[in-house]
Amino acid sequence: MSPTAMPVREEARSTGKIETRLFINNEFVESIAGKTFDVFNPYNEEKVASVYEALPEDVDRAVDAAEAALPAWDEMGATARSAYYYRLADLLEAAGPELAELEAKETGKIASQYSEHMFGAKGLRLFAGLAQDLNGATSLATPGHVNMVIRQPYGVCGAIVPWNVPIMAVIFKMGPALISGNTLVVKSSEKSPLTALVLARLVKEAGFPPGVFNVLSGFGNPAGAAMASHMKIRKIGFTGSARTGRLIKEAAAKSNLKRVSLELGGKSPLVIFEDADLEAAIPAAALSILSMAGQVCIASSRLYVHSSIAGVFQEKLIETLKAMSANPPEGTDPLSPEARHGPQADKAQFENVLKYIELAKESGGEIILGGKKQTEKGYFIEPTVIRNPDHNSRISKEEIFGPVLCFNTFEDEDEVMKRANDTEYGLLASVYTKDISRALRIAKRFESGIVGVNTTSPMTGAVDMPFSGWKASGDGVDLSKASLDIWTQMKTIYIKI
Repeated sequence: MSPTAMPVREEARSTGKIETRLFINNEFVESIAGKTFDVFNPYNEEKVASVYEALPEDVDRAVDAAEAALPAWDEMGATARSAYYYRLADLLEAAGPELAELEAKETGKIASQYSEHMFGAKGLRLFAGLAQDLNGATSLATPGHVNMVIRQPYGVCGAIVPWNVPIMAVIFKMGPALISGNTLVVKSSEKSPLTALVLARLVKEAGFPPGVFNVLSGFGNPAGAAMASHMKIRKIGFTGSARTGRLIKEAAAKSNLKRVSLELGGKSPLVIFEDADLEAAIPAAALSILSMAGQVCIASSRLYVHSSIAGVFQEKLIETLKAMSANPPEGTDPLSPEARHGPQADKAQFENVLKYIELAKESGGEIILGGKKQTEKGYFIEPTVIRNPDHNSRISKEEIFGPVLCFNTFEDEDEVMKRANDTEYGLLASVYTKDISRALRIAKRFESGIVGVNTTSPMTGAVDMPFSGWKASGDGVDLSKASLDIWTQMKTIYIKI
């Protein structure tokens, strides 16, 4: 997910040493084995840092710390816990320039467009305010009894987060998890471990007790696998690919049947009817696929335009994409205020996107824009538009996670809805039309957890609304009061009077 851009100060840069150790029990520590992995800058392919890699024994250390911290944190009470969130939110906002610089270096995110710190702080304040809303229910329906339902934390929980929005993804999990009285072990992505360690430092500065929040840097295997199968972790939240989500559920089922919530991929349709406001719809479609170089789970990567306006829409869309992504031939450093179009996060992602573009050529789609790498050095790919790809091709069905847009046309509502819903994913779907009845009808027909009407991703950043997917896009809820239910369990109490 990507929030609305809120630029940080261009001149701000961190001057401190980059933290590369694990964060366990409120201390930065080396991994037991002392093994490290390297993080490279996707702009110039230079090494940014060598980071300590968590192995299963480090997972055990973090879980033990979280287990020891659990009783006191749970008994502290919601009001006291919320005070830590307010302090952390202030610290997170102030750390924006440092976080923007690190994300530019480790994932190629454009620093002047960085806004995760603001969105994350907004989320923390939301959950601080929801601290008093962990309520159950009562019943007098049984004669001679007063019965009640209460909600309690699971205990030690885990979170495995992606590389594209590392700060937001952590807060999506820690927000409801910790405010509910759980303690947490987070595994960041090996592609973007540095900002999660900054957040860990801020957690300590905010005064959180030792062991409540722990951060491990490492790979899905072995660290993530160790968490998914750990017998002391009772609940785990994951954001990432559908393939990995299935593996986590399988490991949970084979271990202690821990609860699992998943926020997975998307192949989001954007439907443009003939009466749409093109002055709004065209830049929205362009921004959605260009935001973070298309590396967003809710990117509107499947475009359906009514045939009567397809010609003018295509012409203006290409003009807009070119203007929004203009970079010199050698690319632009994402730290520069002149940067517009960033690179893919790493070599593997870069090569994967290029493979999909080759598949598009093989499947008969017409590439009407882009289709090649953008620079000799670095992992830049030209914004790419594929006209009328085969509906059943991989390019139309699978999440590419790059600046690649499938441009399709349609004739009538029933036809486009059938095609828009013909996917295993159901995260975001959007429609542009001036007909309010049609808009609501389409919103109801979309098989998607999130629907945009005359808007699409990046969304407004409404942290009080549920973020969830249908079908293979997820199982659970991030954000809003609804997420508190995901991180607590019910207990029914019968009282005879």
